[in-house]
Amino acid sequence: MPSATRDSLRLRAWLNRLVREFFHARNVLEVETPVMSLAGNTDPNIVSFQVEFSGRTDGAPRTRWLRTSPEFALKRLLAAGIGDCYELGRVFRDGEAGGRHNPEFTMLEWYRVGWDHLRLIEEAAELVRAALALIGRDVSLRVVRYRDIYREALGIDPFTASEGELRAALGDIVIDAAGLNRDDWLDLLMTHRLQPSFDPDGLLAIVDYPASQCALAGLRDDGDGCPVAERFELYLGSIELANGYHELRDPAEQRGRFVRDGVLRQARGDVVPPMDEHLLSALEAGLPACAGVALGVDRLLMAMLETMRIADVLAFDFNRA
Repeated sequence: MPSATRDSLRLRAWLNRLVREFFHARNVLEVETPVMSLAGNTDPNIVSFQVEFSGRTDGAPRTRWLRTSPEFALKRLLAAGIGDCYELGRVFRDGEAGGRHNPEFTMLEWYRVGWDHLRLIEEAAELVRAALALIGRDVSLRVVRYRDIYREALGIDPFTASEGELRAALGDIVIDAAGLNRDDWLDLLMTHRLQPSFDPDGLLAIVDYPASQCALAGLRDDGDGCPVAERFELYLGSIELANGYHELRDPAEQRGRFVRDGVLRQARGDVVPPMDEHLLSALEAGLPACAGVALGVDRLLMAMLETMRIADVLAFDFNRA
């Protein structure tokens, strides 16, 4: 039996059509990029699937990596001058299966040349509101700084609080502290203390993350003497929908971040995927100033159907695949 009902699958089809019409009307080009890559995602919190190619490679590596996002390939297209573009397709993450996660899922990722992350928040919210209109629902958008939401809700400054203060802010939530770093504690506060209290009828965009959580975002001074990542996360109620950046364009800095990821992975005893030299070459050739965002389509469908089970929006979930 399918995981999802016919009505859920019909809603997915309507949403896919809406996405394509939304971007067609804005002259954003739909593209398709490879699912298998020579490089994997170095992010220490993401695990890539490896596959072995059995055919002729002419000396190229047989090990390929299933994409966890189309980000690197889309940036290569941007560097080649393709302009505003998006991709709607499947991505893969190992070790992520459960109530809210499936090892393969649908991601919508798009890039706007000449935009920053704050302008992109508005367009992402427009798309989500258009999707919600399919079910006769509307929400308002609130934009708040990462620093301010911790101050408001927990009474602590996430940039200056000690690790002990961060642990204490979890209250009676018991966590095994072995191997956790400062960013892990901040993430736990977000998922366990902040997200559950988000307005279920509102869109919330959190901006200006700690520099240590920059991923592939650029950095700037927040005006209070602290560097922040030009990054946002978009939530509908307690469900995280999207993650966006004012994109990093410096190839040396990007290589350094890949190297730091590898060092952390090695220290943990994790697999260290090869870094994406094609992306680094594209950055050296020149990535235009741009902002990009990845939105989880399955997560959006879950929010639309008011379910916390990803199986409810998939034709066949991992256990039925």
